[in-house]
Amino acid sequence: MNSTTSTTATKALVSTTVFPILFTISFTHLLNDMLQSVIPSIYPLIKDNLHLSFSQIGLITFTFQITASLLQPFVGHYTDKTPKPYSLSAGMGFTLAGLVVLSMATSFAAILVAVALVGIGSSIFHPEASRVAHLASGGKRGLAQSIFQLGGNAGSAIGPLLAALIIIPNGQKYVVWFGLAAILGAFVLSRIALWYKEHLSLRAKKGQAVVVNNGLSRTRVIVSLGILLVLIFSKYFYMAGMSSYFTFYLIDKFHLTVQQSQIYLFIFLASVAAGTLLGGPLGDKFGRKYIIWVSILGVAPFTLLLPHVNLFWTGVLSVIIGIILASAFSAILVYAQELVPGKVGMIAGLFFGFAFGMGGLGSALLGKLADMTSIAYVFKVCAFLPLLGIITGFLPGLREKKG
Repeated sequence: MNSTTSTTATKALVSTTVFPILFTISFTHLLNDMLQSVIPSIYPLIKDNLHLSFSQIGLITFTFQITASLLQPFVGHYTDKTPKPYSLSAGMGFTLAGLVVLSMATSFAAILVAVALVGIGSSIFHPEASRVAHLASGGKRGLAQSIFQLGGNAGSAIGPLLAALIIIPNGQKYVVWFGLAAILGAFVLSRIALWYKEHLSLRAKKGQAVVVNNGLSRTRVIVSLGILLVLIFSKYFYMAGMSSYFTFYLIDKFHLTVQQSQIYLFIFLASVAAGTLLGGPLGDKFGRKYIIWVSILGVAPFTLLLPHVNLFWTGVLSVIIGIILASAFSAILVYAQELVPGKVGMIAGLFFGFAFGMGGLGSALLGKLADMTSIAYVFKVCAFLPLLGIITGFLPGLREKKG
């Protein structure tokens, strides 16, 4: 094969959407986020066993989310310069250690250590896994990010259901069985690492990439990133209320059992997983700015209704809210990566990390608010957060061209 043919073949390979890799990295995202979702899923169990307050429950989530959020931008910035394919498996190793500690924890301090280890695993996994999805996208970045996010949101939905079936009836020690999923994830990620290393080499040979001809000043880029972070704040503060306190809300208002409330949480998180596929592809087709606007501001009427309806409509509205709100993150993340081309890992780490941080801060503050007032009041306050989506109108439009 001559050099021209070889170069053409290399370009074609690098420019092709590699769906097997996308679905495989999405599967590991499912495992990773499924294991993370075990933590809030067993809150009612450990709250009773260790006699914890809502404030302490909030601090558990805060510890996990902050551990993940503070590290992720630094991990992403470092791996932009020096990619570390096998760090993906290392991240699963930290998660495994956290699950083992969680299964044996008999004190509040031990719970905090366990969730911090899981948070470290998350901080290592997300920036590099997001880069794998970017490399495998073949230019369809919105679609690739949606497939990647689908796995994470599906895992977040499955985790509470499995916890309700396995851990809640049998006790905290059964958390350790979820470690098998972490071992499986580490193995699969070690195989992805081989493709990742080879593709980095091909990428270097190609020498061309899709870049964003945004024509924006540095100040405009920074302001736009700030707007996107405010939108992430509104989304993940609301999500923190749903993921951490929706079960308590249902138990308090409708007198459901713990297992019944977990089913409703699963329904909400499953709708989040289903909605994930919408944002990326629709953003590729119609423009990410419009999808962000619809997914944040468009959910406000339903969040405002939620605290005032019966159990049936609570279930229906939770599905609608989950589907609409879920479409935001993929569009926001890819839009941010287009604002700052060439910094895929750093932007992924910043936005995943900020999302986790806002989720943790939201959980802690909302837990304190619940102790001071009531769970019902928390949901009434959170209902107004999506109205912040109005600031999407200040984002610039972006256009792409081949570099």
